[in-house]
Amino acid sequence: MKKSNIDPCQLTLDELFEIPCPVNPQPASLDHAIELRHLLSDVLKKTTKTRFEVAARMAELTGHDISKAMLDAWTAESREAWRFPLEYATAFEVACDSYSLTEFQARKRGCKVYAGDEVRQAEIGRIESQIGEMTTKLKALKKARITS
Repeated sequence: MKKSNIDPCQLTLDELFEIPCPVNPQPASLDHAIELRHLLSDVLKKTTKTRFEVAARMAELTGHDISKAMLDAWTAESREAWRFPLEYATAFEVACDSYSLTEFQARKRGCKVYAGDEVRQAEIGRIESQIGEMTTKLKALKKARITS
């Protein structure tokens, strides 16, 4: 039996962060209406604002009439005919101070969303990786001998 070279005390990349996987959608696998209703409900529960305040802010941001009753309908599983309009997603996130809908959509497509300082950190990581690759290429070029 081969002995494992992995130290159980050592972290792996999988434990440090989640790498999004590409999604291979199957028929009817992208019907996430109930999941979206639950997400909207969770975001509304976590925000410090009332549903009245969220609806008012969304209305202010969109210029459309949006009420607490509409928020209630969009989050109720029993109100299938009431679908949350994508055009209100950004206003909902701003009103709730959240990126939950954007992150939800990204996960469904196998992506990850970065905001604020995460963007800067990701760019630093990308540049450092490129520097490492270029340094390796430079060393190989310096070692190479051209014979005529």
